[in-house]
Amino acid sequence: MTLLIQYTLLYASVLILVALGGCFSEHSGIINLGLEGIMVIGAMGGALTLKALGDFPAVVIIIATVLAAAICGMIYSMLLAVACIYFKSDQTIIGTAMNILGTALATVIVKAINISNNPDDVSSNVQYIQGKKALVFSVGDFRLNHFMIITFILLVVSYILLYKTRFGLRLMACGEHPQAADSVGINVYTMRLKGVLISGILGGIGGIAYITAGVSEWKFENGVAGFGFLALAVMIFGQWKPHRIALAALLFGCFRALSNVYSGLDFLTSLNLSSTIYNMMPYIISLIILALTSGNSRAPKAEGIPYEKGKR
Repeated sequence: MTLLIQYTLLYASVLILVALGGCFSEHSGIINLGLEGIMVIGAMGGALTLKALGDFPAVVIIIATVLAAAICGMIYSMLLAVACIYFKSDQTIIGTAMNILGTALATVIVKAINISNNPDDVSSNVQYIQGKKALVFSVGDFRLNHFMIITFILLVVSYILLYKTRFGLRLMACGEHPQAADSVGINVYTMRLKGVLISGILGGIGGIAYITAGVSEWKFENGVAGFGFLALAVMIFGQWKPHRIALAALLFGCFRALSNVYSGLDFLTSLNLSSTIYNMMPYIISLIILALTSGNSRAPKAEGIPYEKGKR
């Protein structure tokens, strides 16, 4: 049961980070379906940093890894921002393309780095065994991860930023009625750009949190196993509100954690179900929940609609 709680909190942390990223983007009016690709690129930046700084002090490793993942995610999210905000491209198509490109790009970059270090190494793997030790700490019998603390801090900051600051209110105005926001002097293009870049930062951190959840090596050809789309389901189920997103993430995180710990739970092993069933469970649950609740969802009114200045 202890392991179940540990993995639930860890996977919930990943889902919260990425879902909050989608929340900022959609509140600004841009649908970010490219979260999967952003996670992969952020994970790549963070993993390479972990590998390079394996012998440095823990504080340095944690700060550098988070910054590297955030910067890589932010830079990659600029593809979505430029294409959809300034060139009025279809947001669904751009997001889908980013997901495909993200995995391919990370695989090529990692393979190129591995070959440059060892001509016989053509894998897309990054090992960060030594660096990962800095991310883990224990509280009694619980073995926790620093990303849980980072997630809690960012969750509180996100709530305050969205609902208690001028920036957040302006951001949400651009996602609800951009023409009205423009009429009172708010630069809609700039606000949407900031929303997407924040989305990239959070998605990038979520990516490195995901790949370091249970292993000390990651093969980037595998991507992040659909976690970006699962985070979108968490965001929708959480009604685009940070506190509800956190609760939804705990639910989905619990089902994802079962695939890691079911063999240690007697009441689950007695069912004699395949491990594949437990791996599928969070995605099946997401389909069922969204099918039952999406009719009552209230997304930002202007999300997905390109903004044209002067158009009423």
